[in-house]
Amino acid sequence: MIEKLTYNALELLKNLIRTQSFSEEEEGTALLIENWFSSEKIPFERLGNNIISYNKYFDKSKPTILLNSHHDTVKPNLAYTKDPLDAHIEDGKLFGLGSNDAGGCLVSLIATFTYYYQQENLKYNIVIVASAEEENSGENGLNSTLSQLPKIDFAIVGEPTLMNLAIAEKGLVVFDGVVKGTPSHAAHLNDDNSIYKTLKTLEWFRDFKFEKVSEVLGEVKMTVTQINAGKQHNVVPAETHLVIDVRVNDKYSNQEVYDTIVQLAPCKVTPRSLRLNSSSIDESHPIVQAGIKMGRETYGSPTLSDQSVLSCQSLKLGPGDSTRSHSANEFIYIDEIKEGIKIYIELLNRIIV
Repeated sequence: MIEKLTYNALELLKNLIRTQSFSEEEEGTALLIENWFSSEKIPFERLGNNIISYNKYFDKSKPTILLNSHHDTVKPNLAYTKDPLDAHIEDGKLFGLGSNDAGGCLVSLIATFTYYYQQENLKYNIVIVASAEEENSGENGLNSTLSQLPKIDFAIVGEPTLMNLAIAEKGLVVFDGVVKGTPSHAAHLNDDNSIYKTLKTLEWFRDFKFEKVSEVLGEVKMTVTQINAGKQHNVVPAETHLVIDVRVNDKYSNQEVYDTIVQLAPCKVTPRSLRLNSSSIDESHPIVQAGIKMGRETYGSPTLSDQSVLSCQSLKLGPGDSTRSHSANEFIYIDEIKEGIKIYIELLNRIIV
């Protein structure tokens, strides 16, 4: 059964790659996922472009595991030399946009869910959500389904981790900063030039350290990623605008980081959102311990995923390599998907059968 599921999962992934599915444009890939469940005679629900399904013998008295990964992609970057929608295999690699992030994880979890769908007397219920709008943290992604789901006791979120156990991930706050000065003609003396004043602000964001350092996720990391000021060569601008990317460890909430920055930073800052908090799962949790006994390593992930919208404990785990995500000529090894399905099934088998 696993061999057949693996073959079908690879075929599904090829079709997903061939179907454009930028964030908020996932109608085609949602239909492909629907077709999988229909062909397996598995009932499902569709909420927007999110596909939801429950194991056949769902029992409200039992705890529930969420399996989740996403079927939207970023847009291909300009460095691609291959057609990003041409799913093809070379030297054991399946190339195509979304193959690694997170198509391989998604089809592996779908195969795993299908494997367990008809099994009776499981210790846990299983619900799967193939979600939309992960890449843009959109309003109609996984977060839009949570009110429709039963209480989730813990989740496995499929993202490329080389099938190692990401037991924590950093949260994200993007700040818009404004350094104010006095506008003037460039020919006149001006000691209140907003651009020059920005130097002090840049140094502050570069050098400031939050006190609490996580054993798993390290320090809170602040990075200025954009600067914009001025429209004419002979006018000193009144304002210089910054964008600051802040990756938050599990020692702080996003609100706490905001409170610190707004109080101490030498410029006005406004957060775009405070909802993408850090995530973690206790290393003593049965699913983590099961993975460790299988020889999988634990680590903290610096990248953001749909874990950020979950209130339950969650584990990030999936085939593929995070360093390939959003890269040109994205690919995943066929063997990674085969291994991923086997590990997902064995991992769950250790705790739910």
